Amino acid sequence: MKMNKNSAPLWLRLGASMYVPSIHADIINIARGEKYPNLRSVIFCTEDAIHELDVEQGLDNINKLLYFKPDNALLRFVRVRNIEVLKKILHYKDIENLTGIVIPKVTANNIGDYLDLLKPFSLQIMLTLETIEAFDALAMQKLRNILLHSEMRDRILMLRIGGNDLLSILQMKRPAHKTAYQTILRPIIEQLVLTFKPYGFHLSAPVYEYISDVELLAQETQEDLSHGLFGKTVIHPSQINIVEAHYRVTENELTMAEKILEKDQPAVFKMHDSMCEVATHQYWAQQIIDRAAVYGVAG
Repeated sequence: MKMNKNSAPLWLRLGASMYVPSIHADIINIARGEKYPNLRSVIFCTEDAIHELDVEQGLDNINKLLYFKPDNALLRFVRVRNIEVLKKILHYKDIENLTGIVIPKVTANNIGDYLDLLKPFSLQIMLTLETIEAFDALAMQKLRNILLHSEMRDRILMLRIGGNDLLSILQMKRPAHKTAYQTILRPIIEQLVLTFKPYGFHLSAPVYEYISDVELLAQETQEDLSHGLFGKTVIHPSQINIVEAHYRVTENELTMAEKILEKDQPAVFKMHDSMCEVATHQYWAQQIIDRAAVYGVAG
């Protein structure tokens, strides 16, 4: 089966999305794809990553970087600070040189205003779940139903789980030497996955805020995948390859996926000591094919 990374869905091609403060001294080279050639997606932040006094400088930088198209296939997003910042950015001449917008602190009460502003544009949209409402299953169901019935539904690329903000609400900071799934975040993540993923929404994994413990980052990335999350926020370029190494598939997974997608396969068959059921495993199989096309096959 021929694999083409450009035919893989956009949400799967995000990989390890690196957050970059919009006041970063080398923002133009990052935006052009020159600074970090292995970076697949970047989110320039005008919110928590910068001080309120620096917002205007950050916006000026974003206006400048929009003039430059990336030299590679880099996907570029801006995380807006609030709806007023979004209004300003949408007036920039080269706004369509962005891939999309990341909306912070999304709730059922504010999502309509953001979507109305973005309606005339072709930008992709990522929503960040990081407010007290994320702890409330009914509030998240209300948000989900708004998104499901929105004419903008097809442009909702990803829901991003804001782990640090959720812990902040609990007056906590993630402890060192523990994955997110060894903290109180685990049941929250599980609830968000069960609320949104069955309805066709993709969710990305919370940031891992420690840089030097690469083994724990690797473990957490594996646990992300086990919980149905794909794509991860990173804060340092050294984390990119560590995360994306776990997005590679195994030879066994690839051969099994190809077999499941072959025409005229029996409804159920055994392969690599596993039951393969064509009717229930097709979505998994296509995702494995797409992941192999984008991230490769583990040796």
